[in-house]
Amino acid sequence: MSEVDERDDLDGARARTDEQMLIEAAVGGSSQAFERLYRIHVGKVYGLCLRMTANPATAEDCTQEAFLQAWRNLHRFQARSRFATWLHRIAVNAVLAQGRRRTDIVGRDSPVEESIDGSAAYVHAEDPGAADDLESAIRKLPTGARHVLILAGIYGYTHEETSRMLGVAVGTCKAQLHRARRLLSERLDGLDEGG
Repeated sequence: MSEVDERDDLDGARARTDEQMLIEAAVGGSSQAFERLYRIHVGKVYGLCLRMTANPATAEDCTQEAFLQAWRNLHRFQARSRFATWLHRIAVNAVLAQGRRRTDIVGRDSPVEESIDGSAAYVHAEDPGAADDLESAIRKLPTGARHVLILAGIYGYTHEETSRMLGVAVGTCKAQLHRARRLLSERLDGLDEGG
């Protein structure tokens, strides 16, 4: 292991320890500790919600709901998974609940803005047009395929984790990911051909 790798491991361990201390303080009632956790994670949670809903206003609502639920249920966090993973699961549930309440969750008329943290986990910034095309193609995927692509294909959750978050069978998850990739490939190839 190189010196850089060791330093990265140490920094990661220190960050996890700091986060655990914040979690413990927040469980004890410290709103300041929870606010720090919020600031650390809000960009990524909003980015997830935005990609899943394809609607900035709906994504904001889902992000707020996710953090409200996290605050209310923080005492249930058992550190079997990373805190970020636990938050993502809550955010996915908020998106799915919002989808059941609203028929316009896809929001195809609303442009997807860049997430708060400014990242696009799967697009190179060298070609903003390609990033826009990819975001647009993802936004146009059928809801189930889009959700699975975002969670498994972009955020890297396993099929088992994704299926649990979405409440679908693992086989359905795999089929939806395959479908999403095929549809994306067809749409992006059509753009390359001028269509």
